[in-house]
Amino acid sequence: MSSDAPVGARPPAGKTFFGHPRALSTLFLTEMWERFSFYGMRAILVLYLTAAVADGGLDIGESSANAVYGTYNAMVYLMALPGGWVADRLIGARRSVLWGGVVIAAGHYVMAIPTGWSVFAGMALIVLGTGLLKPNISTMVGDLYERDSPRRDAGFSIFYMGINLGAFIAPLITGFLGEKINWHLGFGAAAVGMTFGVLQYVLGRRNLGDAGARPADPLLGADRRRALTRIGVATGILVAVLLVLLLAGWFTVDTVVNLLTVVTVLVTVGYFARILTDREISGTERSRMKAYVWLFVFAASFWLIYDQAGSVLNIFAADQTDRSVGGFTFPASWLQSVNPILIIIGAPLAAALWLKLGHRVSTPTKFAVGLVLNGLSFVLMAAAARAAVGGDLVSPLWLVAVYAIQVAGELSLSPVGLSATTKLAPVKYASQMLGLWFLATAVGDAIGGQVARLAEAWSQPVYFLTFGLASVVLGLAAVMFTRQIRHLMAGIH
Repeated sequence: MSSDAPVGARPPAGKTFFGHPRALSTLFLTEMWERFSFYGMRAILVLYLTAAVADGGLDIGESSANAVYGTYNAMVYLMALPGGWVADRLIGARRSVLWGGVVIAAGHYVMAIPTGWSVFAGMALIVLGTGLLKPNISTMVGDLYERDSPRRDAGFSIFYMGINLGAFIAPLITGFLGEKINWHLGFGAAAVGMTFGVLQYVLGRRNLGDAGARPADPLLGADRRRALTRIGVATGILVAVLLVLLLAGWFTVDTVVNLLTVVTVLVTVGYFARILTDREISGTERSRMKAYVWLFVFAASFWLIYDQAGSVLNIFAADQTDRSVGGFTFPASWLQSVNPILIIIGAPLAAALWLKLGHRVSTPTKFAVGLVLNGLSFVLMAAAARAAVGGDLVSPLWLVAVYAIQVAGELSLSPVGLSATTKLAPVKYASQMLGLWFLATAVGDAIGGQVARLAEAWSQPVYFLTFGLASVVLGLAAVMFTRQIRHLMAGIH
């Protein structure tokens, strides 16, 4: 996914948005509403899946619901790879974002239909739409600036605030509607949010100039026809597999979830194998990619735990926390707003800290800190779960503290990993490496969804303590191997 705009792709001069191109406001609001829809739906998804039929839910067991949630997250990030390819080679980033938004909105509207099948059909559409929108809207933000512009990082910081603003507001609205009134009404609110995003994107397109208007590396003629044929064949094979599963009676939630988990892991292994065996990359680039493999494993392990906030921890919030304030019991999903508001507060502090420390703290060490903090959050959750043994409701401040520790870990690992991805990328794969970074989240979420099945089989204190200590140990191991990883990074800090 190229972030270099051609000459003349800058938006037209005129009014600005906090001193930045006016087009940034269009992209900011599009991303804000997309994140509103995504996090709003995600905040109530597991609660809806596990709710009793009498309460309007599907009454799926916690084990399967957690796996569905993890796999859904994984598919969203996995589809960023083909989504970026479609923009780069076929239709350009601008149209990819538009059609992605339309498909996402359609998915949420389908989920708003009060039937059992609608949630899964809607999630499939949201996955496809997010794959088109998510990677390409970031590319368009980059297209607003010259590559070495001093305002580029500031522009992305403003854009990042849009992400977390949408993620903060969404659970407050969809959570109240879903938990207090009707689950499908909550899903419908997410649909309305995405509709707002699409409408303002269309109305604001005149501000975009030529940014994202054309594919970065378009397929033409026979190459284009060949690619479209392959896409058609692949789609046909997928449909055939689903039909076989359906006719054989194997088309169950667990079967699909397990299949998609395996696909996510195999795609990742294949991607790394392709790069590491490519004879066109230099020895130094291959060494750096070997270092990146370790960082990738650390990142996937981090997301395996971190993204259980919307599944295992969300269920804990619903069943085992005292959420009564002044006679009002607030929705469990409201606690999903804690994470984004802490990120908004903590991101500038983390950026200032890393700037002050400079190269004295290496990238592998920052990853290790993230893993240790993530593990300690689950150790704290073990204490919370222990306090809840016997049916006692515990203070929601336990979860607030857990999320605070996790956010500190995220700010140590996530932005650092994004930067390391761009620095360690072989020149030939520079535009594809951000897609590979998304795969770390996909793998972590896919495996995490399977791991989360154990939360129902094991006692909660044992579950949280086991995986919390495992993350801490992995973080300490990362510290021990920092020197070797830095050696493989060949001069990159």
